Amino acid sequence: MTVKITIDCMGGDHGPSVTVPAAVRFLREHDDVELILVGQEAPIRAQLTKCQAVTMPRLSVVVASEIVLSDDSVEVALRRKKDSSMRVALNLIKEGRAQACVSAGNTGALMAVSRYVLKTLAGIERPALATVMPNVKGFTTVLDLGANVDCEPQHLLQFAEMGHALVAATEGKERPTIGLLNIGEEVIKGNDVIKRAGELLRASTLNFYGNVEGNDIFKGTTDVVVCDGFVGNVALKASEGLAQMLSTIIKEEFSRSIFTKVLAVVAWPVLSRVRRRVDHRRYSGAALLGLRGIVIKSHGSADAYAFGWALKRGYDAVKNGVQQRLEKALEENTDPLGTHGAAGLQQPVVANATKSVVADATKPVVADATQSGLADAAQSGVANVTLSAKA
Repeated sequence: MTVKITIDCMGGDHGPSVTVPAAVRFLREHDDVELILVGQEAPIRAQLTKCQAVTMPRLSVVVASEIVLSDDSVEVALRRKKDSSMRVALNLIKEGRAQACVSAGNTGALMAVSRYVLKTLAGIERPALATVMPNVKGFTTVLDLGANVDCEPQHLLQFAEMGHALVAATEGKERPTIGLLNIGEEVIKGNDVIKRAGELLRASTLNFYGNVEGNDIFKGTTDVVVCDGFVGNVALKASEGLAQMLSTIIKEEFSRSIFTKVLAVVAWPVLSRVRRRVDHRRYSGAALLGLRGIVIKSHGSADAYAFGWALKRGYDAVKNGVQQRLEKALEENTDPLGTHGAAGLQQPVVANATKSVVADATKPVVADATQSGLADAAQSGVANVTLSAKA
């Protein structure tokens, strides 16, 4: 099976200078992959020449004249830049020419354009960024990490359903536990949205554990932790900052004297393993769940090594049939509307994605995601193991 991946070469802070070398290296390491580079031809060709890959087999270029910038609003990306590298790359999935798309571009724009081009899965109103964060037992799947800053209770329920489906499909857990991120475990705690979301989750057929706190992510209390994109992104950045601080402190302490430097040499094998485990570049790439296609978001400031790992997430997702398994799991595990037994669930919580999608995508909830610097939601000392599921 040949895996076909389309790459938004112009996205991110560095554009083709990172995406093209990463693509060339990835292609040389995998014989069963075909890559389609999308963007402005001149800079892409220049990088291909630099990498001595101008005539490389299984590598093609599709020209797109426009670039979605990091500070572009959703409206600009969706309505005015119809020939952007991001949109053209996503259209290739829609046309059946590729099976996955990898982009380091503007997160809010990527979500809106993906939603417009690919549409959402049945029962899902908003796509959500999902990845895993390490815990003492393994990993915890967390969503949303920045695609939706403001959420209604039913959106959190949908995120839980997607998280449930993803873990069930990729880890073989029939009933993964779901936790709702809150300021305390008690039912009475939290704002109105969280309290109402808790009611919906308790009334659902999901294996809802209850409210969890931030430290439960790292304890591995539940398999899935659900939150809105604002809270999820803050939790992610806080954990990143803590990891970086601890790394700096360890380095400083081992550099204090000749004696500590000798100890560092002795401890080097252990330190190397720890460093490798927490190197965020190895965990680049978060899945944008809920779409009719595989979309991987790489960190905007990713270097070629990190972007290569994002490509691997897309490759693994296709090889392991994650999209098909996710769709099947959603069909099997999503409780039919009206059977939850909770007031308000008789009304559909999902709007038809084909109706007024442009107008919906430009609402403040998505625009806020673009404005809040969430493009780096994909960076973390976080393994996107969900996309490397066992076949």
